[in-house]
Amino acid sequence: MLHVVYRTVEDLAPGQLVEIVEDRGRIDVLLRDGADIEPITHALNAALEHFLAHCGWFQIWRGRVISATSPESPLSVQYVIDPEVDWRQCVQVRESQGTVRVHVCPDSSAKHFARVLTKSTEQFLAGKQWFQLWQGEIVTMDSPDSMAA
Repeated sequence: MLHVVYRTVEDLAPGQLVEIVEDRGRIDVLLRDGADIEPITHALNAALEHFLAHCGWFQIWRGRVISATSPESPLSVQYVIDPEVDWRQCVQVRESQGTVRVHVCPDSSAKHFARVLTKSTEQFLAGKQWFQLWQGEIVTMDSPDSMAA
């Protein structure tokens, strides 16, 4: 299975708001506990741009495999502060070819954002449009979970 888990932590390096850790079938996105959501979204955009350029995650879009190096639509994940998103909902995830846009309520706390986005990402990945190439193995939502996490 594939898992993307967002969580808040207190022990990131000084000044660091985001850290991304990848393993087989799993990405842990660590967010500085107590940080404001707008700086977190900026840090996430930068961290994910770097991460996607060096990782083995792919989107399947209408039968085509999309990667960070796809010429017409390179894979990207963008976090956008959006005052139209209700606090309870916290995020709205929108996907198109090569792009995932996460619209974020500006009033959310980091902890609330992490909790809601983990659940939203779980539902998003359940659509089976993503896979990870990990050390020569293709990991999908149908892959055994015993080696992941």
